[in-house]
Amino acid sequence: MTKTAAPLPSASPSPSLGRALCAMITPFTAYGELDLDGAQRLAARLLAEGCDGLVLNGTTGESPTTTDAEKTALVRAVREAAGEGVPVVAGVGSADTRHTVELALAAGKAGADAVLVVTPYYSRPPQEAVAAHFRTVADSCGLPVVLYDIPGRTGTRIEPDTMLRLAEHPRIVAVKDCSYDFLAAQKLLARTELALYAGCDEHNLALYAVGGAGYVSTVANVAPRQMRAVLDAFDAGDTAGAARLQQRATELVESVMSAGLPGTVTVKGLLTALGRPAGPVRPPLLPAAPETVAHLLAVHERLTTDTPDAAAPAGRAPCRTVAG
Repeated sequence: MTKTAAPLPSASPSPSLGRALCAMITPFTAYGELDLDGAQRLAARLLAEGCDGLVLNGTTGESPTTTDAEKTALVRAVREAAGEGVPVVAGVGSADTRHTVELALAAGKAGADAVLVVTPYYSRPPQEAVAAHFRTVADSCGLPVVLYDIPGRTGTRIEPDTMLRLAEHPRIVAVKDCSYDFLAAQKLLARTELALYAGCDEHNLALYAVGGAGYVSTVANVAPRQMRAVLDAFDAGDTAGAARLQQRATELVESVMSAGLPGTVTVKGLLTALGRPAGPVRPPLLPAAPETVAHLLAVHERLTTDTPDAAAPAGRAPCRTVAG
């Protein structure tokens, strides 16, 4: 489906958001305060090690427990550290449409290039209300909008038909897909111009291979080079190598995202152990146990020090070679 709606008078040009985006944590001090210096140092490191852009104030960024002022300050600090030309996407989701619009306007003033808007949670609005929420934000904020479909957390999915209608809005340009519905994702790619980003690291290569735009990765906080290498290999036409690199990362992906803990908890525990800016998680979350962190360290070391060359002989021949 081609977008047919006329551009709104105040619409900004849609930026290229890149392929390899990190869902960045929000660093705190030992006392639980916002650590802007740490955020800038972490952002600079992530960009130097392969991330194209940064997504702030999302699920991994503990947005439910940061204040509006903290969210805006984080965007401003990371914008300064990243410099111009690096995509900075600000999460502005809430359960309240009016509040979401306020957060989006503040993010734009702080330097965000686009906003990530999650489905309103808890109230479980019907699909017409979901669509109205996203359109209101897109009409109001003047920034490109990335829809965030994560029904496992919000309780409400953005249904495929709703997504098709929303794709007609000139400012709704992308989706962070955590729906675990791969067939629906392929239909959206076939019928819209939306850029689809894998929001679940185990799907990074699969979605990219069928036309996705890339990923918004939590694991990239601790392994940015390794996550990007998968896409680089695929773009170079080495589909077998890309598959091997994705498979190689699976142990860390599983340890970070499927350990019975939120990814924020595991990533912050690992970052702290690696001596990088992170700090504690905020209640109601609790820190990872020492044995969990020790396991994460061991898995991380295996991935980052023993990753095979993508060009090594494959266990089986690829069915086809696709240039990116």
